[in-house]
Amino acid sequence: MSLKKISEMTGVSISTVSRVLNNRDYNCASEEIKNKIWAAAEEISYVPNESARNLKLGQTRQTSTPARKLAVILERFHSLDDDPFFRELFRSVEQEAFANGCTIRAACFSEANKEALFKEKADGYIILGRASSQTLALMKKHSKNLVSVSRNPTNFELDEIICDGRSAAVCAMEHLISKGYWRIAYIGDCSYEDRYVGYCDTMIRHGLPMDYSRIIPTDQTAKSGCAAMKKLLENNRELHAVDAVFCANDATAIGALKGWNEWQVSDPSQNKAAKMPAIISIDDIKAASEVTPSLTTVHIPHEDMGKTAVKVLLDRIKKGHAEKVRVEFSSRLVIRESC
Repeated sequence: MSLKKISEMTGVSISTVSRVLNNRDYNCASEEIKNKIWAAAEEISYVPNESARNLKLGQTRQTSTPARKLAVILERFHSLDDDPFFRELFRSVEQEAFANGCTIRAACFSEANKEALFKEKADGYIILGRASSQTLALMKKHSKNLVSVSRNPTNFELDEIICDGRSAAVCAMEHLISKGYWRIAYIGDCSYEDRYVGYCDTMIRHGLPMDYSRIIPTDQTAKSGCAAMKKLLENNRELHAVDAVFCANDATAIGALKGWNEWQVSDPSQNKAAKMPAIISIDDIKAASEVTPSLTTVHIPHEDMGKTAVKVLLDRIKKGHAEKVRVEFSSRLVIRESC
């Protein structure tokens, strides 16, 4: 019945809905259709019919247990649409949750809704991205079943799945320096951010000058990346004052590419002779390979991170482990046209 409802909501066949929701490797549907199906499933709190699935597989089930309710918490941004990386990460969490017969919902953590957040009790909580110490303290009061998925590790305050942002930043910076760039700008969060620390450490270690006119703090969205690139270019008017830009994430880098194009158009007589600086970033979201020029970036394995977060959380809920767990994934450089 749920599949039929989702089919009606999205205008696609029941068989397509079933394949998308029950087979994470299914690639015949377009990304737009997949997103519509997952959004509809979220809206009606769809749970896979395990009994039907088991019958199809020739298995029997002696007992049935109520579906686990999992909640995904966002603090650093207002919605999943603010950062494509977290949207893709949430999708992998969602797929693994459904594969394990769980319901899932996403909620934005803010001062306005922090108490309401826990009125609808969940069995466990997954925190996407860095959370403040105040948020962690409040969540620990309400539940012991917590896992974080982030680029910034904590001091084993809770179970966490990480891909170290500092190491990813060092990887990006070393690539720029190996290509002969040394006037390297930074666009991104500068507040307690491991990627910014990696940028600074690498500049200092190589004896490169730290010019603060080349460091532009942002909230790491495409919109702010666009504005930051134009500000950076205005701060460094002379040609070749900046020969490379390290952006903290792909969304910022995509905005920076737009900012470069808009800056050139704004004053063609003065800006047309300028050469676009090399641009490198972190995440490797789907759009990174689709923009022009395609982005050189550091791949963060968000699909594996999301799946692992669900597995660790379910094990915590079942009291499968008592001590804090940290699972760390490695990052890797993906070279494309922008650098």
